[in-house]
Amino acid sequence: MAETAPTVLAAPTVPLRSPLSHVAGRLAAATRTSGGAIRLAELPFLAQLNVRLDAKGAAAEAVGLALDLQLPLQPNTVVRAGESTALWLGPDEWLLVAPPGSERDLESRIREAAGTEPVAVVDVSAQRTTLLVSGPRARDLLSHGCSLDLHPRAFGPGRCAQTTLGRTQVVLVARDDPRAGFWVLVRSTFAGYLTDWLLDAATEYI
Repeated sequence: MAETAPTVLAAPTVPLRSPLSHVAGRLAAATRTSGGAIRLAELPFLAQLNVRLDAKGAAAEAVGLALDLQLPLQPNTVVRAGESTALWLGPDEWLLVAPPGSERDLESRIREAAGTEPVAVVDVSAQRTTLLVSGPRARDLLSHGCSLDLHPRAFGPGRCAQTTLGRTQVVLVARDDPRAGFWVLVRSTFAGYLTDWLLDAATEYI
């Protein structure tokens, strides 16, 4: 009698949950009750690639052309093209932020463009999530827990910094349109704590 092959059951598909999915309602409520003074929301699952290469080498220009996005060379600046944004993190280090699901395509394009030139590309999308903080009182809110001078003259559109907010390490980005507010990129393990801090600090506006 022929043996019957064992039945292999497919593992159930588990829907992705963002680090702050459980507090989405609290963020939305704070936004509503502030009367437009602040807006708080999570931007989940953004593609994030850490890129390291010689800024003066041939790879930098080739990668910029491949991405249609020139890597910023000035410290703590941001370059945006289309739906992709490049943040300067160091003399030879950038963080590329793009729409969810674009990680593999972007990594492939970077590696192909660099050719034999030394380049390191690491997908860090799962390492952080992104909080959007915008509205007329956004700078005031962030100033409660950030030692940077956030006045538009010092930290205006197109600027970024690795800093602390509420004693949590973050990458803070001033978006290119003042009305777009700020991105706060925070490690997923600290996202809940930072959200609680922001909501507490926002009580005077809501």
